[in-house]
Amino acid sequence: MIAGLWTRRDLIWQFTRRAIEVRHRGSRLGPLWALLNPLSMLALYFFVFGHIYGTRFGSLRGETELDFAVALFLGLSLFHVFTEVLAQAPAAVLNQPNFVKKVVFPLEILPVAQVGAALFHCAAGMVLVVIGSAAGSAGLSWHLLELPLLVAPLALLSLGVGWMLAAVGVFLRDIGQVTAFVATALLFASAVMYPPAKIPAGFEWLRHNPLLQIVDLARRTALWHQPMPWDQLTFVSGTSIVILAAGAITFSLLRKSFAEVI
Repeated sequence: MIAGLWTRRDLIWQFTRRAIEVRHRGSRLGPLWALLNPLSMLALYFFVFGHIYGTRFGSLRGETELDFAVALFLGLSLFHVFTEVLAQAPAAVLNQPNFVKKVVFPLEILPVAQVGAALFHCAAGMVLVVIGSAAGSAGLSWHLLELPLLVAPLALLSLGVGWMLAAVGVFLRDIGQVTAFVATALLFASAVMYPPAKIPAGFEWLRHNPLLQIVDLARRTALWHQPMPWDQLTFVSGTSIVILAAGAITFSLLRKSFAEVI
């Protein structure tokens, strides 16, 4: 199923573009919402954690509010790739009953298109990250070119979870009600708004969260110009591949019964 995605790349592109267009159809600002939504969340979290609680990541000497805001925005942009898929995947197959019953259609591309749309919104946010980095204390560095090394496992992780939720969501429709809470829990468990060093004793296992490691590595390399820890990148990539395979197997096994249930 995974190998067949390349042969269906044109169809995937069409559904990805449709997913982006449908999300902004009828709105006056259209694709600008891809920037306005994360910026509004940034303003909220920056006010609460940056001003009220005075949180700082502490990796730059003399870290300014702009440095904190850019680091926070980068974390939110990457994290939202996963949560967009988490929110939409449970209904990916359910919302397309005609594709399940009436035509021979590669249903596995539906979560792929959702991941593609999420990456489009992330790419829009990365433009602001580059601009913010140029104006920040550390400035720009070639380490920004290492971001794709972290976005790739994030995409694989999101797709694996998307396949799994899309398949299970056909049989267990309440799962869509649970994902909103899971996304909020993951937001706090992934050190998006605070440095991982603040994880309290007894919760060190949270450091093995691949989302936390992706966000942390992105900040350390792209913004703070630290060398890439290849052992951590290998762990994150390996975990993402395992979850991708688990999602593909789950989808392949359950898709045989989709038509009976829908």
